[in-house]
Amino acid sequence: MAVFVVFVGVVLGLCIICTALLRWNEVRYRKKGLPPGTMGWPLFGETTDFLKEGPNFLKNQRATYGSFFKSHILGCPTVVSMDPELNRYILLNEGKGLVPGYPQSMLDILGKCNIAAVHGSAHKKIRGALLNIISPTMIRDHLLLTIDGFMSSHISNWAGKIVDIQEKTKEMALLSSLKQIAGVDADLVSEAFKPEFQKLVLGTISLPINLPGTNYHSGSQARKNIIKLWLDVLQRRRASRGTYQDMLGFLMKTEDPKYKLNDEEIIDQIIAILYSGFETVSTTSMMAVKYLHDHPRALQELREEHLAIRNEKGSKDPITWSDYKSMRFTRAVIYETARLATVVNGVLRKTTQEMELNGYVIPKGWRIYVYTREINYDPILYPEPFTFNPWRWMDKNLDSHSYFMLFGGGGRLCPGKELGIVEISTFLHYFITRYRWEEVGGDELIKFPRVAAPNGLHIKVSKF
Repeated sequence: MAVFVVFVGVVLGLCIICTALLRWNEVRYRKKGLPPGTMGWPLFGETTDFLKEGPNFLKNQRATYGSFFKSHILGCPTVVSMDPELNRYILLNEGKGLVPGYPQSMLDILGKCNIAAVHGSAHKKIRGALLNIISPTMIRDHLLLTIDGFMSSHISNWAGKIVDIQEKTKEMALLSSLKQIAGVDADLVSEAFKPEFQKLVLGTISLPINLPGTNYHSGSQARKNIIKLWLDVLQRRRASRGTYQDMLGFLMKTEDPKYKLNDEEIIDQIIAILYSGFETVSTTSMMAVKYLHDHPRALQELREEHLAIRNEKGSKDPITWSDYKSMRFTRAVIYETARLATVVNGVLRKTTQEMELNGYVIPKGWRIYVYTREINYDPILYPEPFTFNPWRWMDKNLDSHSYFMLFGGGGRLCPGKELGIVEISTFLHYFITRYRWEEVGGDELIKFPRVAAPNGLHIKVSKF
């Protein structure tokens, strides 16, 4: 009996402490003028609920507090905006004090010079340097041939095998980017780079707790190893005095003072290109394979578009820029895949001064989570929004409407948008003109915090 009484006492004591902590954290952020909402636990806030429940957590909060509410996620007090008009305003008004506000873990691991972290004149400089190496002209004249050769070779031996298309597209996205960045040096760095890059990716979405065993600690250590790896490449290239027609080569030889980067800035841009392109290209490619398998009519039309291109060529002739520009239905498939399988759920901004938004006062230094995911499923913009229908992008110019945010918006429109579409298009070209495939295993898919198949997505591949 005494043991039972002690047990009950401990449980009641813990309940009282937990209630007091929650209450204290709510009172702490009950400043006049703030939007409604809950703040969760001290330090951790509602991060666990946010990462575990994702869209459902945000929908429940919106049902209670409206489309503009406060929370505490990813280590900082945050206002969540689920209002399309307000989201557009925020994305278009960086100059009014709404600068990038990514979590500390992401800033630490991706680097203070990466394009997502900088703003003002620094952003103009970094964006200009990046556009010089991933512009349509650069893709046409230098990168497309590299991408074509890599994709053709990468999938050349899949016939007769059961492959995990999730792992294959991840490998494809990473190695393709390395080839474009480092050219002849890609093979030298890839084996050492791959395991470190995986740790870096995991570390970017974590609480910034630098203790051994945490994702943040592993990601921080991976960043140090990656920096050393690329510094070695830079030093080796300078010593060789050779000419390199790849992204790194063009970054190193830029003489225009407006866009000339130091070594730290160059390495941070390399990491940014690899990081941003990795998930968008790999996930969109994987999900395109999934959706095309489930929608034979779309697959047939896509295959006809690519066979028409291939029939005009020799068996080993590469895709040209004019071939790529003719892939109208392919682009529609990619847009529809990106809309349904949302890779980027939203973007973070930070207030540089106290400001009023939507009738509320947002303190200086607070984050604003511009949640854009729901606009992808708006039945007014996209009738039958949960149906895979690439033809919707052929019928009208949907990518020009005010709420098209698949690739960001305003001055932060993804500079690598066209490059990513080229990579996915080239992958699809060789995949669907060479192979048929069937799913095996009925693998589970999740959509948050990342689109993923926890146990892989396995397909049996055969020659077309």
